[in-house]
Amino acid sequence: MRDLDAVFDALAKSAFRRRFALGVREGRYLRERGVETVIAQAHELIAKRLAPQAPLNDGKQTPFRGHPVFIAQHATATCCRTCLAKWHGIAAGKVLDDAERQHVVDAIERWLRGQPMPPSAESTEDNPQRELPF
Repeated sequence: MRDLDAVFDALAKSAFRRRFALGVREGRYLRERGVETVIAQAHELIAKRLAPQAPLNDGKQTPFRGHPVFIAQHATATCCRTCLAKWHGIAAGKVLDDAERQHVVDAIERWLRGQPMPPSAESTEDNPQRELPF
């Protein structure tokens, strides 16, 4: 398993991984529910979708939108077992152990905490500068 600092250094050089950002809906979900709740959900999602020896639809099991964890998985290359092997040094073909699961969730949490939070709906409604005519 690679050190997360090394993984994030490598991810920063990937144009594909750098393009991921929270959408409005995912940002609102994260803001309303809180990072701790979303991280708890990440533990559940990883256990169901990534941790089995042969995940169902591996390589296609992680949507590109709909939940902050899904976006974070693509951004951190924790979306499938092939990406885990390539970027994180976690071999495919075996059940993820507790340390590997925690490594995945730690990567997701690190990415989520580093994302700028979109403004709340209330703060944009009162801001006359939110949409400029040009």
